[in-house]
Amino acid sequence: MQLSLIDEVPEFTKTYFIDVYAEALYDVKAEKMKLKTINGQQVPEDIKIAIPSKFITKYPEGTIYKVDTRLVNKKGKRPYFIAKNSKSVQRAIEYFDYNLKVQNGFDYYLRK
Repeated sequence: MQLSLIDEVPEFTKTYFIDVYAEALYDVKAEKMKLKTINGQQVPEDIKIAIPSKFITKYPEGTIYKVDTRLVNKKGKRPYFIAKNSKSVQRAIEYFDYNLKVQNGFDYYLRK
């Protein structure tokens, strides 16, 4: 269950957002993993989430995480999130099957 603290999108009227889902993507330019929000939630897709790389490099690109965030909206720049309490960032249990496939290759199928 998502408990976002926003009124409506794209108007950001709140500062903190709880349970934001993000995907780990490898940024070739920066040569490190980064998080970006995914589609299907009450925040726009593809917003960057600032987080130290060491918290998300344990798992491969494509892994979905659930993060509590704070909105940073600097004048003249695109809004982005900062992970609150980045030490507690975890893979999203709601995406357990998907994360297993990412970690084992997409031709991996769960046994029933």
